[in-house]
Amino acid sequence: MKTGKPLVSIITPCYNGEKVMHRLLDSILSQTYNNIEFILVNDGSTDRSEEIWFEYEKKFKRNGIKTIYIYQSNQGLGAAINAGLKVFTGDYLCWPDIDDYFEDTSVEKRVNFLEAHKEYGSVSSDANKYIEDNLSEPVGTMASWMKYKEDEWQFEWMLKGQSLFCSGCHMLRTTSFLDVNPDRYIYPARRGQNNQMLLPIYYKYKHGFIDEPLYNYIIYEKSMSTPDTTRESMLDRINEYIEMLMWTFKQIPMDDKTKKFCFEHLKKLQWEDTSKIYVKYGNPIKFIKLYFELKIYRTDMKREFKNIVVSIKQKWRNRKIC
Repeated sequence: MKTGKPLVSIITPCYNGEKVMHRLLDSILSQTYNNIEFILVNDGSTDRSEEIWFEYEKKFKRNGIKTIYIYQSNQGLGAAINAGLKVFTGDYLCWPDIDDYFEDTSVEKRVNFLEAHKEYGSVSSDANKYIEDNLSEPVGTMASWMKYKEDEWQFEWMLKGQSLFCSGCHMLRTTSFLDVNPDRYIYPARRGQNNQMLLPIYYKYKHGFIDEPLYNYIIYEKSMSTPDTTRESMLDRINEYIEMLMWTFKQIPMDDKTKKFCFEHLKKLQWEDTSKIYVKYGNPIKFIKLYFELKIYRTDMKREFKNIVVSIKQKWRNRKIC
């Protein structure tokens, strides 16, 4: 549908979303800005997701919204995003989760911002935060605690976990995105797609922030973000995350100082997250070995090392192991 307005592509992976996907789909239909290309990537769903989508597809077409439907075997979020990246054609790009939803003016306000600020490669908004059992009243907003949300250079804050992470908060300018990712490809990890989409563009381009909740993030008891429950699954998740970040850093043409900072950050992240698992499962030998392997952080982390050793000792006393 040619309107003279910029086209916005929305890519959404879907895995078994039959109980929740109506909220996102309805919110796209309700947008005050309708020059939209919606790409649904069915990542091997085994429920009624496909059937529900085909029912909605008719509504999208009646509203003049272009749709693309892709089915693939279950491969995870990264691979599903990749499938959408290969085919999107919009001037701007969003990638909300299937279990969240937009406010009615979300797309319009982000497009207006980027149209008015050509120097920015991306823009994010705040988001309301809900618990799945009560969608009538938000429990807060995603950015309320973030000190640096309005900083135009978000690379460092994203790396340190102090920047907005929920997918639907963001919109990218396609020319900027393709400048830093001409292959339209991210590492096909099952998690962490936001880091891959955002870090390269945050490194090179200014970023804007709209201090208004234009997205709704729902916390579910069981979801991809629910913590893993076994030692092996927790370690696998950390290792995949570290591997994904390592791959992403290598795609960014960084200066030597930034590159050193990033890879040192990975070591620290590995130390912190893995140490918590070793403490939880009472494995002091692996914990101490890891500490001395990551030599660069021995000085910085002496206090943390001492505290965790104390925690391990206390844990063992409680179990009457020592």
